Amino acid sequence: MNVLSMPDIQSLPDGRKIPIDKVGVKGLRYPISVKDRKKGLQHTVGLFDLFVNLPHNFKGTHMSRFIEVLNEFRGEISMEKFEEVLEKIKKKLNAKSAHMNVEFPYFVEKCAPVTATPGLMSYTCFMRGALSDRFDLIVGVEVPVTTVCPCSKQISDYGAHNQRGLVRVQLRFKKFFWIEEIIEIVESSVSSEIYSLLKRPDEKFVTERAYENPMFVEDVVRIAVSRLKAKNNFPWYRIEAENFESIHNHSAYAMIEKDFSPEPECFQGAAGIRSNGSV
Repeated sequence: MNVLSMPDIQSLPDGRKIPIDKVGVKGLRYPISVKDRKKGLQHTVGLFDLFVNLPHNFKGTHMSRFIEVLNEFRGEISMEKFEEVLEKIKKKLNAKSAHMNVEFPYFVEKCAPVTATPGLMSYTCFMRGALSDRFDLIVGVEVPVTTVCPCSKQISDYGAHNQRGLVRVQLRFKKFFWIEEIIEIVESSVSSEIYSLLKRPDEKFVTERAYENPMFVEDVVRIAVSRLKAKNNFPWYRIEAENFESIHNHSAYAMIEKDFSPEPECFQGAAGIRSNGSV
């Protein structure tokens, strides 16, 4: 049986008359490169989700076509190309809306605060793009941190409890920004930033600095919001802080979301993404 004579089951009509909002592929790993403020370019691996809407009269979508589009833009899936990739997906799959999400680890070399011993810190970054009548793009980063409880410090005779935490920032933007800028905002808004490698003098410095700078999750999101707002580049953002409590069987959580734009707009620039290219 040749290709032309093979039945196209996905294109057969469906009589249930139920449209599907999103259908496609998830968990596709693909090599990418991201813009690195210090080194220019950093190679990493992206985890992609690609979707379109499916009208009620089609039985299924053509999954292989998502991969064809991704391959077609090999080396140029940049932030500037994000909308173009989605437009191509819409056209190739005859859809009214298309979505592309990508998550990737981003590494920053950080030197220990006293001994200056270098080490690599990993941050989880992601981008979510959607195209229907308009283009929308959200960029995010997750920053591991440490905090010391102000209440514990105030009431305890011996020290205070501290814990690892995670701050998650999502934002829309108007002009180019570095991923490192957002990381720095978060790390300056907590009891202490985290390092991958600490010698004893560094550990002493970090724990004492954190003890001198106790913060609730409420403090973290409020400080981060004030510093993000001062950039005047982000018409929408959501900042979440979660402490994985060391003396409780639950986490502490706080979130602030701000929207200064009445409707999502098409934002360009920023920490772009390119498969075998750059973010």
